[in-house]
Amino acid sequence: MENTLNGRKAVVTGGASGIGAACVRELAARGAKVVVADVDAAGAAALADEVGGTSWAVDLLDVDRLSTLSLDCDILVNNAGIQRISPIEDFDPVEFRRIIALMLEAPFLLIRAALPHMYTNGFGRIINLSSVHGIRASPFKSAYVSAKHGLEGLSKVTALEGGDHGVTSNCVNPGYVRTPLVEKQITDQAKVHGIPESEVLAKVMLTESAIKRLVEPAEVASLVAWLASDHAGMVTGASYTMDGGWSAR
Repeated sequence: MENTLNGRKAVVTGGASGIGAACVRELAARGAKVVVADVDAAGAAALADEVGGTSWAVDLLDVDRLSTLSLDCDILVNNAGIQRISPIEDFDPVEFRRIIALMLEAPFLLIRAALPHMYTNGFGRIINLSSVHGIRASPFKSAYVSAKHGLEGLSKVTALEGGDHGVTSNCVNPGYVRTPLVEKQITDQAKVHGIPESEVLAKVMLTESAIKRLVEPAEVASLVAWLASDHAGMVTGASYTMDGGWSAR
């Protein structure tokens, strides 16, 4: 594998599992020194040991602490996320605010913390793990869809502000990825749609996709690693779909 990221320092949020862990492994394999940031301190430490990186036990919902943060990284991967499925009229307002805080406010604060270092060095890569739900909507996901749509806008503003400083900002927009987050959704989707769990993939999750399978975390990580490299220096303000054709409709 080409060491396209030698000498670069990366921070990956939600890095202890799922897409985040795949990104950590891929970035490290390409030569980056990776900080595994996760609320799961033990999981982050174990993966950091595996890849020769460092861990950062952090609760991204503690936005007050993030507001005074300074990050000295070259690559920031905003990946941490949660999901709640419920009709709007039943959606817990506390949960709505929690999702917006974790998946929109925290990325803003981390970008804010990272940009001064990136500007000083004349290089930076902001990579935001969005979703097909950053450009499309689905019922029962008001908070998640709102957060991802907001992240798309934040990413584009960051791209415009960072352009003169060697900093790019892009979104990666996968469909359903084979992760614990998606596996948990199968139960929730079955309940809200009134169907057996065995029918959720075919009747709910993959109905819009031309390719009828889940995205693999390693596939997402490969795109993240390319966006982090020098080869993607002219790619900014973009949203890269990896959704099996969902958004082609």
